Amino acid sequence: MSIKTEKIWMDGQLVPWEDAKIHVLSHGLHYGTGYFEGIRCYELANGRSAVFRLQEHMQRLADSGKILGFPLPFSVEQMCQATVDVIRANKLKACYVRPLAFLGLGELGVYAPNNPVNVIIAVWPWGAYLGDDGIKNGIRAKVSSYTRHHVNATMTKSKTSANYVNSVLAKAEVKKAGYDEAIMLDTEGYVSEASGENIFIVRKGVIKTTPLTSILPGITRESIITLARDKGYTVVEERFTRDELYIADEAFFTGTAAELTPIREVDDRQIGAGRRGPVTEDIQNTFFDVIKGKSGEKYAGWLYAV
Repeated sequence: MSIKTEKIWMDGQLVPWEDAKIHVLSHGLHYGTGYFEGIRCYELANGRSAVFRLQEHMQRLADSGKILGFPLPFSVEQMCQATVDVIRANKLKACYVRPLAFLGLGELGVYAPNNPVNVIIAVWPWGAYLGDDGIKNGIRAKVSSYTRHHVNATMTKSKTSANYVNSVLAKAEVKKAGYDEAIMLDTEGYVSEASGENIFIVRKGVIKTTPLTSILPGITRESIITLARDKGYTVVEERFTRDELYIADEAFFTGTAAELTPIREVDDRQIGAGRRGPVTEDIQNTFFDVIKGKSGEKYAGWLYAV
């Protein structure tokens, strides 16, 4: 898969892909002082295109900048319009959208309050993050030896670039061991999230997901909670342990990239029937109807027209 396209939006302008460059001494490259979002644009059933929950994603991007102390220099509305512009410029009907803000060239020390905040938005075609087969039949996961961030060791509510080194290490560890995704525990030993996804379990008809403690407040996570409750399911946000995950009837990941991906196995233990369960399939089908614009007016506000 190539991520090369014709244009990238950079600091307020559409520039050729080859010209979207930064200096090697940019602060963000050295210290991870950046924050980003992962967003998807879908081709709808009617042939038009829409970005899923674009405003919420851009608000979270702005929130990340506020948390880190170097604010986004563009408004949420400007970022939404820029996203539409870059999708149209690249003539894409469906794509992944990556906004990124980072400290640019200036001082090169840990404290660099006067460095500019540079912003880019790139788009490219991207299929199922954990594989088309995984979407249908589920994936194999393993609990990583790497612990998820403590809330006072870093800012867990900011989608900070530096935070993802933790995810890179965890993902590499389990991939080398033959698994598809890493599950990470928090500093007290409870299930936190995956390397880039939130996690849900289903047991005795109740859906449970990790509360907003050590985890990033996932926008897809919040969407799935809403859809499940609207369908009449009981959803609780409550900490759970690794062994509770092992004996779940069903389990699944949610995220922009992963969408809603079932988990069929954790630490070589089969989850439920070892395939996508009925609750997971029901919510997954509802979610896919929403992102394809098939759910009428009820969730139409989640789709930002391109």
